[in-house]
Amino acid sequence: MQTEYYREYSPSLGRDMEIKRYGHAGRPVLFIPCQDGRFYDFENFHMTDVWAPWIDSGRAMVFSIDTIDGETWSNKGGDPYWRIRRHEQWMDFITREAVPFIRGEANRLNGWEGYPGIIAFGCSLGALHAANLFFRFPDLFDGLLALSGIYTASYGFDGYMDEEVYRNSPVDYLAGMPSDHPYIQRYNQGRGILCVGQGPWEIPETTLRLRDICAQKGIEVWVDVWGFDCAHDWDWWYKQVAYFAPFLLD
Repeated sequence: MQTEYYREYSPSLGRDMEIKRYGHAGRPVLFIPCQDGRFYDFENFHMTDVWAPWIDSGRAMVFSIDTIDGETWSNKGGDPYWRIRRHEQWMDFITREAVPFIRGEANRLNGWEGYPGIIAFGCSLGALHAANLFFRFPDLFDGLLALSGIYTASYGFDGYMDEEVYRNSPVDYLAGMPSDHPYIQRYNQGRGILCVGQGPWEIPETTLRLRDICAQKGIEVWVDVWGFDCAHDWDWWYKQVAYFAPFLLD
């Protein structure tokens, strides 16, 4: 498996950020680690083994990035006004810096010109971040694999709400989206998957809420609810990736 490590200064965040690429060709996938995670979690938690059939065959290349959750969603004692705006700087890093870089690498390695879309992939809090990228930026992300997410900003910001928190809370902003919003057509041109189990440590309520909202709005995402044996853990996420990746990469 071909890999490449990158470290660059991020103007959006005012610090160096690290990215690692797995693969030599194929659809670009952006992996958002779990809460407080680092770019190397994709490899250290053996997600590389699960994605290997598609990476090694040149159907997908995965770019794994750092979170800054320790400054934002996890920093419950910090000022929520500052924390959510710091989170938006991380979103700027992704959309204004990482996305152009990933597109450039995908085009270079595949011999493409102007390839438009990236698949956002994450588990747990990484699933919320991935879903947020797919639903907020459909011009940049045309695929989503979100596993075991909690899709409300109240997870990180408790009872605090302002305009920035609202636009990072999918169950809120999708519920408030007009049924004729042009983004809906963009969502339906891509492929979005949300999956949650009902077993230990899973919290399926916001996934079910998103399922209902998407049905009401005509948003054609695949929301799959697994059984009471399905836990909030890597072993189940491996099984879900193996099950859903062929649909995303077809």
